[in-house]
Amino acid sequence: MAKFELKLPKMGESVAEATINSWLKEVGDNVAVDESVIEISTDKVDSDVPSEVSGVLIEKKFDVDSIVEVGQTFAVIETDSNSEINSEVEDENELINEDQFTPPSQEPDNFLKQAISITTPVSVSQGDNQKRFYSPLVKNIAKKEGVKIEELNNIIGSGKEGRVTKRDILKYIDNRPKPADLSISKDNFKFDSAPAKNLNLSNNSSEEIIEMSRMGKIISKHMVNSLQTSAHVQSFIEVDVTRIWEWRKKIKAKFQENNGEKITFTPIFMEAVAAALKKHPMLNISVDGESIIKHKNINIGMATAIGDGNLIVPVIKLADQLNLIGMTKRVNDLAKRARNNKLDPDDIQGGTYTVTNVGSFGSIMGTPIINQPQVGILALGAIRKVPSVIETNEGDFIGIRQKMFLSHSYDHRVVNGALGGQFLKTLKDTLESWDVNRQI
Repeated sequence: MAKFELKLPKMGESVAEATINSWLKEVGDNVAVDESVIEISTDKVDSDVPSEVSGVLIEKKFDVDSIVEVGQTFAVIETDSNSEINSEVEDENELINEDQFTPPSQEPDNFLKQAISITTPVSVSQGDNQKRFYSPLVKNIAKKEGVKIEELNNIIGSGKEGRVTKRDILKYIDNRPKPADLSISKDNFKFDSAPAKNLNLSNNSSEEIIEMSRMGKIISKHMVNSLQTSAHVQSFIEVDVTRIWEWRKKIKAKFQENNGEKITFTPIFMEAVAAALKKHPMLNISVDGESIIKHKNINIGMATAIGDGNLIVPVIKLADQLNLIGMTKRVNDLAKRARNNKLDPDDIQGGTYTVTNVGSFGSIMGTPIINQPQVGILALGAIRKVPSVIETNEGDFIGIRQKMFLSHSYDHRVVNGALGGQFLKTLKDTLESWDVNRQI
């Protein structure tokens, strides 16, 4: 018999740890190769971690709600192999001084990046010779919510050796006393997206208080921060997509038969957006303080509605390098896994521009909020059958056409109206000149 240690795998460039939501196997259970052992969550995505070997689970290193770092052993599997597997884990935790714990930054959160940016646990002085450890997740929550070191030191932890867990600090934040001074000044004014507490509702009240979901809170703060950060400007353009409508109608059955995928309008639009970004690279940028980061890769975020009513934005990496078949497969795969809560953390990172389809709910146009630190977002309106003037060599006629509106929100700090409008015009020209004889 040999023992194999299951370690938390790398889940993305900026993901340093995850919280154990539940154990899917118990000590003594048989585990097959690629069978899930635990369910974990990061700030954005819930996912399962499978076993690399088959055998029997003989030890669980962590309880539910514990935080596990990437590369750390969370379980031990006894296998039938006779070769002992070296599974020592070195403890390289660093101590970080109290003066490194800074107040919450005024910079906005990045919705497509994980909130954790520190890979080592944090310790804070607690007395002359004692150190109290705080995980990166707890430290990050404290920074965002403005919890000072003195407050952290007074929180009673429910974790091992009195460690403050995510649940402990969130409970403290929900119940800590609000400051009495409500005066508004430049220094203390801020938007607070937290739900109101202790509302005085009568017994006969018809109101219902619903706690926002974890993802809802993240989205709420991100949207407010984006509006406070970027100078939002919108441009709109109407596009005749009759040629695309007729082409898709003609080829969709054969496309599915040959490729095993349904082709919707989304991959067609994504292909056009990728081409437009390649032509206008100063929209494929990010803002970092007073610096502009120009991205070489075109990674398009695709806003997707999920079951609880929230949106998540999986990213189509290297979108400009995909043909239409590849784009269709990528769009369908990401959309399906998003709706089934099967996205990996890396699937929602690295976006350089975002597209949202407001037309899927019947809206003809929208004014979407920029996904920080990107500088642009495109809303696809509903495709409608409308009467239209058709220009020909014989004169103008009224005909029935399939049309839609494109709504472009962009950051006027770095994108002027000319560039924002030229981008839309490029998209319009690309879509309206679609080759009705295009082969797949």
